[in-house]
Amino acid sequence: MKHTFRITFLLLFLFLVAHGVGLLVLDAYQIREYPYGFQPPQIESTSASLVEIFVSLIIMTALVLILIRFRARRIWKVWFLVSLVVTLLLSLAAFIPRGYALMIAAGLGLWRIFKNNVYLHNFTEMFVYGGLAALFVPILNVISISILLLVIAVYDYIAVYKTKHMVAMAKFQTKEKVFAGLFIPYQKKAAILGGGDIGFTLLFSGVMLQQFGWWAAVIASLLSGIALLTLLLISKKNKFYPAMPFLAGGCFIALGIVWLVF
Repeated sequence: MKHTFRITFLLLFLFLVAHGVGLLVLDAYQIREYPYGFQPPQIESTSASLVEIFVSLIIMTALVLILIRFRARRIWKVWFLVSLVVTLLLSLAAFIPRGYALMIAAGLGLWRIFKNNVYLHNFTEMFVYGGLAALFVPILNVISISILLLVIAVYDYIAVYKTKHMVAMAKFQTKEKVFAGLFIPYQKKAAILGGGDIGFTLLFSGVMLQQFGWWAAVIASLLSGIALLTLLLISKKNKFYPAMPFLAGGCFIALGIVWLVF
């Protein structure tokens, strides 16, 4: 097992909390307007949405690698700050007036960039992915999110085991203390779960919520959580693992259950 039982189950707990918050955000935006003119991208077809998300992922990965190559720490922090404030704003505005949401999002974002600590880091992570889901879930359906998960699972495997650029990105972001994902230090080590592992599985659960209802979304989140727990229990210390193949598997099992019941 890669981490202690306490750290393993804390990672799982935070993963599920982030899912729960994200689903509440999505549910709120079914009856609430987006703040400050934000709207999901206008896409003509679900295939176009799939291509747009994947191309965006490739572009962002390339930009991060360029920043790593040239050690452009300030540019990375500015980019991260803008993304953090926007996603926090979208999540918070689902529950409170947009003016307060903006002030809190900006304050938390600046605090995290300049005076970060483990509690602030993980607290803000609980809200970040709901903002992302609010933008992208409305342009996805079961087929497109399933294809996206398959592609991301393959990409994650290659990026960790073959090109290893995902490992380089994780080390760079951790060193700068500015990265997306869960971070739990313990015994002079740290347990880390990448933001993509939370974000992409939340997109899947969000589509389940959108097309089948809360029961399907809860099943999807719980089974992706069980898949994460399985990976954490069988993984070995001091090794990097691609989580998305496991998490995608959990999502597809959930989809099979939903189809059988529905």
